[in-house]
Amino acid sequence: MAKRCYNCIWFDSARKVCKLLGREVSDPDNPLCPLRSTFREGKSLPADYSPDIVSTQAPEPLSLTTSGKTSIPAAQNSSALLLPKKPSIPRRKSLLIYAPTGIPELDNVLGGGFLRGKTYLVAGETGCGKTIFSMQFLLTGATLGEPGIYLAIDEPSEHVKRGLRLFGWDVSELEERGLILFLDMRTHFSKIYLRDERRKIEPKYIIESIVSNIKRIRAKRLVIDPIAPLIYGGSPSDIVYVREFVREIVFSLERLGTVTTVMTSEIPTGSSQLSRFGVEEFLASGIIVLSLEEIAGKIYRVMFIRKARWAPVQPCKYVFEIKSGVGIVVLGPLEKFKRAAANIY
Repeated sequence: MAKRCYNCIWFDSARKVCKLLGREVSDPDNPLCPLRSTFREGKSLPADYSPDIVSTQAPEPLSLTTSGKTSIPAAQNSSALLLPKKPSIPRRKSLLIYAPTGIPELDNVLGGGFLRGKTYLVAGETGCGKTIFSMQFLLTGATLGEPGIYLAIDEPSEHVKRGLRLFGWDVSELEERGLILFLDMRTHFSKIYLRDERRKIEPKYIIESIVSNIKRIRAKRLVIDPIAPLIYGGSPSDIVYVREFVREIVFSLERLGTVTTVMTSEIPTGSSQLSRFGVEEFLASGIIVLSLEEIAGKIYRVMFIRKARWAPVQPCKYVFEIKSGVGIVVLGPLEKFKRAAANIY
């Protein structure tokens, strides 16, 4: 059956807009993206494929209504989230350099997304949306014909897929077409958690396994969710061992030059740490911190671009929400929410 926009997670049926390409869709039965035939036939796009993205505008920001006379507005001026009007890199060629995250406002701030072939850290406390962020990154790649791998470290991959279905993301079709591969690494790493056995397992074997699967499906995107349980760290000597292990993973992946990696890291509530072992943030080309903040008695999810190598990003926090079947949706700068809340009271 031919691909239709109505079946796509990026299609805004109310406004008839493709949120991934940022363009109006005049005929939802005839999608703008060339994947309508590629998906049906289960083939991959050519390596030099670059869609013609015309609009650089983010989708219309949402507004958040509060119980009172006033509502806390989202960003009224979306230009606050955009790059200068004349970017140095033509938008048409940006997909050759950047891997879109699938969050339009974040991609605009970063100039197009994550730098291809680099590693990024998504850090945050429990319940902030790290797994949703990383899956949105993989699904965006799949929509563009870029195969991706999800390394399930903390829980069985079947549990992850079941959760995705409940959320509104059924990835079974993408799996069948080889656009998403779930690797259950728990059994692969089981001996690592046994201190007596760990010394017998060389990190290179684990890295070789990951790289082998990347080459097998020609993956362009990789998610390690989360990075910490890959190996046990207890005594000071363990920490040194783990840091070298993580460093070798990052270097090995970046030597490939073809896969963009997202690692997630859980931050304990109230902690100023960005990672478990204190080395991931230095190796990553960018860091996205997800957190929870209270404003006027309400809890909001907040995104902060802590680090973005080679991108002149202005330090700013953004409020976002998680919508079933859609993912992360940016509502606007945190400062505007705070000002609006102050006006209410």
